Amino acid sequence: MNPINVKGTHDILPSDGPYFAYVREIFSQVAQVYGYGYIEPPVLEYTDVFVRSTGESSDIVRKEMYTFDDKGGRSVTMRPEFTAGVIRAMVGSKLYATADLPIKAFYFGPAFRYERPQLGRYRQFYQAGIEAVGADSPYLDAEAVVFAVTALGLMGFHDLKVKVNTLGGQQSRAAYREALKAYFADKLPEMCEDCHTRFELNPLRILDCKVPHDHELGLNAPKMKDYLTEEDEKRFYDILSYLATLGVDYEVDDGLVRGLDYYGGLVFEVHGSTKDGQDIGALLGGGHYDGLLSAFGGPEDIDHGVGFAMGVERLIAILKDQGLSLPENDLDIYLMPMGEKAYENCFFLAQDLRMGGFKVDLPFKSGKLGAYFKKAEKRGAKVALIAGDSEIEHDTIQVKNLQTQEQREVPMAELPATLDELFSVQDDHECGCGCHHDHEEGHCCHDEAEGEHHCCCHHHEE
Repeated sequence: MNPINVKGTHDILPSDGPYFAYVREIFSQVAQVYGYGYIEPPVLEYTDVFVRSTGESSDIVRKEMYTFDDKGGRSVTMRPEFTAGVIRAMVGSKLYATADLPIKAFYFGPAFRYERPQLGRYRQFYQAGIEAVGADSPYLDAEAVVFAVTALGLMGFHDLKVKVNTLGGQQSRAAYREALKAYFADKLPEMCEDCHTRFELNPLRILDCKVPHDHELGLNAPKMKDYLTEEDEKRFYDILSYLATLGVDYEVDDGLVRGLDYYGGLVFEVHGSTKDGQDIGALLGGGHYDGLLSAFGGPEDIDHGVGFAMGVERLIAILKDQGLSLPENDLDIYLMPMGEKAYENCFFLAQDLRMGGFKVDLPFKSGKLGAYFKKAEKRGAKVALIAGDSEIEHDTIQVKNLQTQEQREVPMAELPATLDELFSVQDDHECGCGCHHDHEEGHCCHDEAEGEHHCCCHHHEE
């Protein structure tokens, strides 16, 4: 059998693990700072969950969902995005009745879309995102944007710019849809087949068309801002005012509509740049929505939300391309048994040390000391513990600091205190994620050369 992946999927190998952990850790820390709790709906949902919420005009529903009948003849779909499943879970668990509003939840997990694979984009991919549901506030909308910028900045992205637009409320959107239909009606014969469908189901989707000719036609289409009610216009400019006050770099993009039908009101994308100023496009997108709670049987009086999502693989690909280098799962201690009796002792010692919170490994076949040191170096171990016949006889062990190369023999009874001393000294200089910290200042020095002091792992808080 040829061991190849299904097209559009990829293996997350041990060397990739630190990057996923890095993104997840930063995102989780920021989410908790903003008062969000973790949620994860199942991968498999009834198909109607996505059709009723995502919208029949979206490319996701029309082209990209992995949908099939289960053995009971029920149509099920592997989630193409999280929002619908998160809202379904909130309603099904009646969180709106038992939790403080808004319900603020974040997620991190795999999603599935049948689309053309490209760099950093796969048919199975990881999404990280948030949903804040049950309150209708321009402050909450603005907070979601600031959350997004904060998380990306701490991950190491540069010169972030927020592109924003508003799709208004129902009255504004109804007027705008009629204006778009009038504009595109005589142009439709020369436009792509997808735009014909969008014209009937949701003409706003035409503005998101990627066909160059159709995109060009959309540039001169009517603008949403000209069809906003006074209330919708005031809300949008209130949000812009909050973003400006908080120092968020933004620009209004009249053509920004996002690809999901449930958005209404604020929509936004956060774009990044390389260190030399080259635009790398949108890193995440999201916006405000109404009507999702009631679509699943929830109450209409609190039927509002805001959220965003980011594709994790694409973020990692860009961070790697910009030079982010993370250590693999480095060891704290590598045990080096010299002889069968020493191996038995080291095997049980390793388990004791792991229960004490150390990352420990040992060879599973006998070898020479030089080979052991090469393995310890390759695994990034900080300390080597060496035991032979002499050490077993005298109930001692050799402790070698692999960073300073200092080695000493200590009684086994003193080993815990010795290790505590060694690692307390190392912890003053290096966190578990491999970044260096000034514990008095409490910041990570990843970006010290550029004058930025962001803590990316919070180890100093433990």
